[in-house]
Amino acid sequence: MSHQGDVRVTVTPCEDGPLLVRGPFELVTQDGEVIPAGRATVALCRCGRSSTKPFCDGSHKATGFRASSEPDRRPD
Repeated sequence: MSHQGDVRVTVTPCEDGPLLVRGPFELVTQDGEVIPAGRATVALCRCGRSSTKPFCDGSHKATGFRASSEPDRRPD
């Protein structure tokens, strides 16, 4: 539940594309070094082919990357 004035970060997996991160976030390396995002909304690479990792450069389109926006379902 969100209260008026609360700000939250959202991460949206785009079908066949990147993860969109919106809201006040800080991106850091595993050693804790800040990676400047340069904007309030960023697209993070999911396909592994970007030349600007961790950011998306659109390479997923040329490589035919496929992934749902929905989570993979685990068998019960």
